[in-house]
Amino acid sequence: MTFDVARVRGLVPALGDGWVHLDGPTGMQVPEQVATAVSSALRAPVSRPGGVFPASQRGGAIVEAARRAVADLVGADPKGVVLGPGPAPLLERLADALGADWDLGDEVVVSRLDDAANVAPWERAAQRAGGRLRTAEIDVETCELPSWQFDELLGERTRVVAITAADPAIGTRTEVAAIARKVHALPHRGAGVEPLMVVDASAAAPFLPLDLDTMGADVMVLSAAAWGGPPVGALVFRNPDLLDRLPAASLDSSAKGPERLEVGDAPYALLAGLVASIDYLADLDDHAAGPRRDRVLTSMSSVRSHQDELTAYLVSELRFLPGVMVIGEPPRRIPVVAFTVAGRTAREVAERVAEHGVCVLTDTGDAGALEVLGGAEVGGVVRVGLAHYTTRAEIDTLVSALARL
Repeated sequence: MTFDVARVRGLVPALGDGWVHLDGPTGMQVPEQVATAVSSALRAPVSRPGGVFPASQRGGAIVEAARRAVADLVGADPKGVVLGPGPAPLLERLADALGADWDLGDEVVVSRLDDAANVAPWERAAQRAGGRLRTAEIDVETCELPSWQFDELLGERTRVVAITAADPAIGTRTEVAAIARKVHALPHRGAGVEPLMVVDASAAAPFLPLDLDTMGADVMVLSAAAWGGPPVGALVFRNPDLLDRLPAASLDSSAKGPERLEVGDAPYALLAGLVASIDYLADLDDHAAGPRRDRVLTSMSSVRSHQDELTAYLVSELRFLPGVMVIGEPPRRIPVVAFTVAGRTAREVAERVAEHGVCVLTDTGDAGALEVLGGAEVGGVVRVGLAHYTTRAEIDTLVSALARL
């Protein structure tokens, strides 16, 4: 089935600015239906759930619809969906809650591919408990995260393994399921003390069909802005019962289930936009049919096939250019590519291609995987991220701009 890029572009009014938007890793441009859903919810009377009047019932309906939509996106139970402002604060709450009963010497395993949002909270939680942070390293040639190293990193004191499903700087997709099997094979230290697999799927969700059970994630974090949704996020628990065993972050002492990790009133208009954004993902393939979960799987499979071809074309064209070095050769990746240009800083490259109407990202290269690869030593790294609406012609525009440097 051919992915209809022209139809998708027609759903995103921001593309009318005439620029080539290859800045996907900072968030895709917003579809019209998402903007409409947010503005409509802002115009309607909405109030805190729990009342008997229509505005309150509307607020409750929006929250429940958002939980169901997120659950359909990743194949989960809506009772395990925690809604919040974004991955960073949600992961902070999760680390605080899980770390409350850690002991001296307990360990957390993170990866070099993760950004600070999925590293810093765990590092702080481990420090508070007198624990230890261990880091899985990348293969500097391919930029893969070898799963075999977890045999040595995991042990009887492991409490959490936090990794990304895909790296937003280099594009590497990790072997989440293989790592999860190793985590879940660890011996339990007692009831409720089993090690947990926490997966940041923010960068992967816009491009891949996700399934919580298949991946083996105990908790998954998502960012709606990554696929063109509003600035909200979600924590998804594979076992909703775990929520009632965690210390509550809520201001309501009687909160149950996902509400235990939700602070303050829900951003109802943004949650309405979240629902619309997942409906947008479900209908990216206009031949998708059936319940929303089925349409999500069909559409995201089409997206993956289309983006794999487009990414291969991008990488091939970049490697053909003199002086351009593509970073890493991961066999499985999302449509994100990092590269350098000989004799040019990343900032200089971005400025020059902007003169041709192309948006790219720059990274100083002093953190995460790019630090290991020496990105800061060459003046930073240029990052390109494709989106649902990216065309081959736009890639050609980038390549043409780079060829003129």
